[in-house]
Amino acid sequence: MLPTVDFCGLTMTRLLIGANPFGGFSHQNKARDDAMRTYYTPERILETWDRAWNAGINTFVTNNETAHVIETTQRYLAMGGPMQWIAQVSFRTYESMEEAIDRVAAIGCQAMFFHGGLIDRLFAEKDSSTLRGWVNYAKAKGVPVGVAAHNLQAHEWVDTMNIVDFHSVPFFNCGSVHSKAGGERFQLDDMAQAVALIRALDKPCIAYKILGAGRIDPVMGFDYALRNIKPGDVINVGMNRLDCDNMVEENAALVTRLLA
Repeated sequence: MLPTVDFCGLTMTRLLIGANPFGGFSHQNKARDDAMRTYYTPERILETWDRAWNAGINTFVTNNETAHVIETTQRYLAMGGPMQWIAQVSFRTYESMEEAIDRVAAIGCQAMFFHGGLIDRLFAEKDSSTLRGWVNYAKAKGVPVGVAAHNLQAHEWVDTMNIVDFHSVPFFNCGSVHSKAGGERFQLDDMAQAVALIRALDKPCIAYKILGAGRIDPVMGFDYALRNIKPGDVINVGMNRLDCDNMVEENAALVTRLLA
């Protein structure tokens, strides 16, 4: 197994495997999105998780809305898959946030966090009451609860309430994806601001988009992230085997070498 940390009571490897490639969220272009969705059938997702476990990764992250991904997650855990699951929770395809939380808890998540776009919106509206309600409902499931947010100030706002167990922080605020403006913006200045926030937060963090959705050289990106996040923090990386079939194994080996 890769080096681990105690993350909110969970023994978690410093590298987690994400699921944006599984759902076709390339943050690059539609053709790449379509290619990812075609490639990542349920069987190939299961194979990728098996390879991640064998490479020393013990935790994966998926959203709760992409139908074939959440169904494959349920299948994997029902079959006794050994990796632990962290759920990104939204309710856009559910009747309510409570229903969404109920489902991921029933499937067997070991932790959950709320989708960044939702937290950005609550921050813009300064709606702390809704957030507190979501968090309290989720914590009643007996698992660690966190938030994602693309706006770094939203993380600071949540932190002042001291209600969540962890934060999921992107290295790049490509927030135009979730705004009416549309389009993608990846700016290197975002990285320094993100790590400054992560180091300022007392709560443990999951750092994600550390490679700018494939725009950053992996050796440089992994090295920068692991040198700058806190010792108890972890990184979440989507791995697109369309680009390199052995990407999972290569990323695990790279993290092992950098942390040696």
